[in-house]
Amino acid sequence: MRVIIAGAGISGLAAAERFSAIGADVIVVEKAPGPRDQGYMIDFFGPGYDAADATGLTPRLHELGYHITGASYVDEKGRERARLDVESVADVVDRRFVSIMRPDLERALRDQLPDDVDLRYGAAVTDVVTGPDDVTVRLSTGDTVRGDLLIGADGIHSTVRRLVFGDVELRYLGFHTAAYVFSDPTVHAATRNRFCLTDTVNRQLGFYGLRDGRVATFAVHRSDDLNRPSDPRAALREIYGGLGWVTSRALAACPPPSQVYYDHVAQVELPHWSKGRVVLLGDACAAVSLLAGQGASLGMAGAFVLADALRDCDIVADGLARYERDWRPVVTEAQRAGRSAANWFLPTTRAQLILRRVLLRLARLPIANRAVASGIIGKPSTLVRRLADTK
Repeated sequence: MRVIIAGAGISGLAAAERFSAIGADVIVVEKAPGPRDQGYMIDFFGPGYDAADATGLTPRLHELGYHITGASYVDEKGRERARLDVESVADVVDRRFVSIMRPDLERALRDQLPDDVDLRYGAAVTDVVTGPDDVTVRLSTGDTVRGDLLIGADGIHSTVRRLVFGDVELRYLGFHTAAYVFSDPTVHAATRNRFCLTDTVNRQLGFYGLRDGRVATFAVHRSDDLNRPSDPRAALREIYGGLGWVTSRALAACPPPSQVYYDHVAQVELPHWSKGRVVLLGDACAAVSLLAGQGASLGMAGAFVLADALRDCDIVADGLARYERDWRPVVTEAQRAGRSAANWFLPTTRAQLILRRVLLRLARLPIANRAVASGIIGKPSTLVRRLADTK
């Protein structure tokens, strides 16, 4: 089988490794000129961790990851007003958990690829022609590649989805988000070895001091505007000004727009994930949003489930149907958890902010901490672990 994968992010790279492992000839095409270095700190657990464990990747993830004990919510003077202990979440997922920068997770996946995987950067998909038994993909480089299967793993704004499935209306959740990395010794000293979030309503900045002396920054604010700003740096400085503590230094150090990740917070809901010899994977068909906190995990796990389904089926259509049947319930639950976590994630009123502080204090009690952590991450799935155990 020859498999073409559009997208060299987490889902695409994970799919490339898995399909190569089952004997497929794999081509990965990515529109970006090279690996992206923009991204933010993620808590990686759940079915994606199980997939990483099954493929021998977890030692590398822990090597690249960070030991974060908790998230501190601080006021305008840097005083801790509430705290979420990471240990509570880690206990719920049986300690199968690592905090890692998203670009580092992609690097680990990229380094794991076999030499025979054809990885092409600067090659955007411009057209897709499907046949009964194959699919032809035209690229911005002028090349044309043919395969038995095309996997659209090209993110929430998927080109493959648009070309094959038509325009799909995203389910916007009313937030904008951004991430960037900057250098400032003062901010790094204040955020080293801990994840800090502003204890604020309707907008929030988060920081973590990285081991190389830089600071990873995460931003989220409520907005009904469906347009993305032409200058993300100017927008961030305007929206997040006046939050106090180290935020003014962080905003002043914001890099040029080309080095800032900025997008809406949205989910993708489709009635079907495949059409003929084309199938969607990860955020292209099942974006859960950052509020669910499991996008990277679900992207990697979805690749594992897809490859497993096709390995056991002689008929491609049957394998694609099995992938969707098995994986859709897991995604649906994660999307539900993400929507229900919206007010918890970013309160809209002072009363909601105080309530979150109270709940986080209660979470430190032995009986309550597992309940609070379970409410944040949703119902766990053991599908990937079960599939791995049968091999």
